[in-house]
Amino acid sequence: MWLQLRCGLERRSLVALLVVLAVAAVFAAQHFWAGRAQPVRAPDVVGAAPDRGGEPSPSPGALPPPEGGGRPVAGAGGGEIVVDISGKVRSPGILRMPAGSRVADALKAAGGVRRGADTDGLNRARLLIDGEQVVVGAPVTEPAAPAAPGVGAAEGATGAGPAAPIGLSTATAEQLDELPGVGPVLAQHIIDYRTEHGGFRSVDELREVNGIGDKRYADLQNLVRP
Repeated sequence: MWLQLRCGLERRSLVALLVVLAVAAVFAAQHFWAGRAQPVRAPDVVGAAPDRGGEPSPSPGALPPPEGGGRPVAGAGGGEIVVDISGKVRSPGILRMPAGSRVADALKAAGGVRRGADTDGLNRARLLIDGEQVVVGAPVTEPAAPAAPGVGAAEGATGAGPAAPIGLSTATAEQLDELPGVGPVLAQHIIDYRTEHGGFRSVDELREVNGIGDKRYADLQNLVRP
C-alpha cells in the first residue's frame, strides 16, 4: 500500500515486481550455496617405477603359499628376492624379501633365532642376494690346512677326495655332487632333509636321508661332517 501510494504503482505492477524480486532472491541464494567452499581430498601419490639402468625386468612368477596359511613365497619379481632360511630358526623355509634386505631382516621374518643357537659366524649386517641359503646355527667352515710338500701333487695324480670333510649343513648341491656315489638327485635329497630338520646335528643322520644305505654311508662318513 505504501509503494502504491508513494510511487503511484498499480496493483498488477506491484505484484509483478514482487515476483521478480522473489525469483532473483532464489537465484542469488542458489548461486551462493553452489559457490561455497567445500573440503577436497588430496590425490593419491603414485610412485614412479625404479630406474634399472636399461636392465630387463626379471620375469614374474609366484609359488603357491605353504599349507596351513604360512608366509607367501614367490619367484623373484621386481624389487624382491627369494631366500632359503634354514637351521635353528622358529619358522624355516622360503622367504620373499624386499631387495636390499639384510640377514637380520630375514631372521626376523623367519620368527627369530632359536634359544641356544650359535650365531657367532653369522654376519647379520650382510646384504642378501636372490636365491641364496642362510643356515643358522651351522658350524663355521674351517679353511683346509695346507698340505705337506709333495702331498698335494700325489693326491691330484691319484684323484683323492677333498682335503677337509664337507659340511652337510652348509655344502651346496655342487659340492655334495662331487662326493663318491652322490649324484644330483641324492644331493637334492640331502638338501631337502637339512631344510626340513634345520641342518645336521651328527653325521649319523645321513642314514635317514632317502637313498643312502649302509654301504653308501660307509663310503661317505669320513668325507663329511655335520
